[in-house]
Amino acid sequence: MEKTTEQYTKVINVCREIFRNKTFDYGTSWRILRPSSLTDQIFIKANRIRTIQVTGENKVGESFEDAFSSIVNYCVMAVIQLRHDFDFEDGELMSDTALKWYDEVFKEAFELMESKNHDYGEAWRDMRVSSLTDLILTKILRIKKIEDNKGKTVASEGAEGNYFDMLNYAVFALIHLDSQG
Repeated sequence: MEKTTEQYTKVINVCREIFRNKTFDYGTSWRILRPSSLTDQIFIKANRIRTIQVTGENKVGESFEDAFSSIVNYCVMAVIQLRHDFDFEDGELMSDTALKWYDEVFKEAFELMESKNHDYGEAWRDMRVSSLTDLILTKILRIKKIEDNKGKTVASEGAEGNYFDMLNYAVFALIHLDSQG
């Protein structure tokens, strides 16, 4: 588990730096996006990864690492949006607040990963990146259904839990890709 903690932290730090730099460049313009729009952004990235995995052809040139990092950051943004309503009158979110909220979500994601790794015995290490991609796409379809049902569920976790799972699957994929490179 010590190796996982080190690898997970390394990925988190890279994703956080991307988020911080884009916040510098763009501010927090992402705050206008509804969670459903972020779900669609995650879908676009995951579907692109799957298409390239199936066809073996990448015409845009964005790496899998860039796409999985985007999925991580979109998941964090979606959780933030679920927890903190956006109001046009509030104006721009301060970057310090955005990073604080970002870190809070990552702390929860890390704790969830630790708990699940304990129970599942780090089964993700024996999974393929393509399977992690498929699991992300499955979770997206689940979230879309939950969104279509106005957030109501009968027997399953809500959208937030699915965002956390996708975030962790994307981190696992990035760990695998780093190990292969």
